[in-house]
Amino acid sequence: MTGVAGLPWACRTARAQQTLARGLVASLLSALSLAACSVPEDRPAEGTENTAVPLPPMRVFGEIRAEPPSRANADMVRDFLDLSFALESGRALPVLSRFERPITIRMSGPVPPTAPRDLKRLVSRLRSEAGLQVSLGDIPGAEITVEFIPSRNLRRAVPYAACFVVPNVSSWAEYRRAPRARVDWANVTLRERAAVFIPSDAAPQEIRDCLNEELAQAIGPLNDLYRLPDSVFNDDNMHTVLTGFDMLMLRAYYAPELRSGMTREEAARRLPAVLDRLNPRGRAVPPRPVAPTPRAYVDAIQRALGPGSSPAQRRRAAAEAVAIAARSGWRDGRAAFAWLSYGRVVLDKDPETAFTAFLQSARIARADPLLELHAAHAELQLALFALANGDPRTSLALTERAIPPATRDQNAALLANLLMVRAEALEELGRVNEARAARLDSLGWARYGFGAQVEIAARLVQRPNADPTAATDRAGP
Repeated sequence: MTGVAGLPWACRTARAQQTLARGLVASLLSALSLAACSVPEDRPAEGTENTAVPLPPMRVFGEIRAEPPSRANADMVRDFLDLSFALESGRALPVLSRFERPITIRMSGPVPPTAPRDLKRLVSRLRSEAGLQVSLGDIPGAEITVEFIPSRNLRRAVPYAACFVVPNVSSWAEYRRAPRARVDWANVTLRERAAVFIPSDAAPQEIRDCLNEELAQAIGPLNDLYRLPDSVFNDDNMHTVLTGFDMLMLRAYYAPELRSGMTREEAARRLPAVLDRLNPRGRAVPPRPVAPTPRAYVDAIQRALGPGSSPAQRRRAAAEAVAIAARSGWRDGRAAFAWLSYGRVVLDKDPETAFTAFLQSARIARADPLLELHAAHAELQLALFALANGDPRTSLALTERAIPPATRDQNAALLANLLMVRAEALEELGRVNEARAARLDSLGWARYGFGAQVEIAARLVQRPNADPTAATDRAGP
């Protein structure tokens, strides 16, 4: 972060927050004046037919093919075992379970308009990159059903999950009637049916993110690990589409050397040869031992960012996560995420401390090529501080550095926020045409990242990502 830490504005953060709020409101209002009174369907609201100009079209990403993982196979053997033989709660799984026949996926319920395209792209990737026998088909006997449920109904039944997957059922009604033991993954030896439940009224990106994570868990590993820097199987939600590591894990999960009912010890004996066959480049990479994540860190992050905590409790929990990372000597994604989380939860009460936290998160993340996305989130916050303190050039440089990883990982919400901040910086530098183009681009991505216009306004008027509970709360098993 050379060129940021020593700037004279670093100590004027409290006043900067007020300037920042006013500046972003003005910037957003200027951008939305191009789309006054429009609604998500690009139709003018009643009574405004002569004045409304529609929002720009929703921006969508093209095809993605993730880079293969760059870590040692020996390390990924350990990752596979920890992902496959435990649940997110920490409960151990006695055996590996998987589908032993080709997998058909169907959708049901009020399917959102963007979901079919995103699901089709995901299935295509699962076939080509993970080598899975998976297809789409509108048949009642499909192995996996993706059912869309109004969010109020879903959260009434499962308050702390935005989306989730359960075994042995094919519908929401069946899930609500099923005995708990029947939908307990610990009781599954052979997967025959599973259901993924996703809110039908969520933003397009949240729906896509749920499809990626929950289908990956319906098919493959059931755990999440905070230590993974390059995976959707991580509750930090940094990565939102399946990565090269994730595709390798799924390919290994369905390797012919493995089978349903295997114990951890049996799988451990066969995995080194499986990964050496599937990922020859990982043979020569030296292992990098990583200490396990203590449950205290997981619990602290959940209290800091999850529902049910007061602001003071969030701050204490985030500080505890930072302290655990420091005591553990981590300089990895867990440390970067702890500092980022701490900055988010203290921002309103202590912006100077928040600035220091974001700076520390960015420094840690920028030292590891696998943490570029973590760095982009922290640099968005630093760009806001620079902008509010009258340094648009630094703000521009920070957003320029953060936009490529946000684009590469197809995070439209992050990209929309970066572009809005960039537009304001360009405006202050007198580059008016570039500023206008960046605002329109931001709104196009915001339509995918945030959904309806009212949500776009709410999310972009706020300090981007300042709300610690704004991230999708996807729940696994």
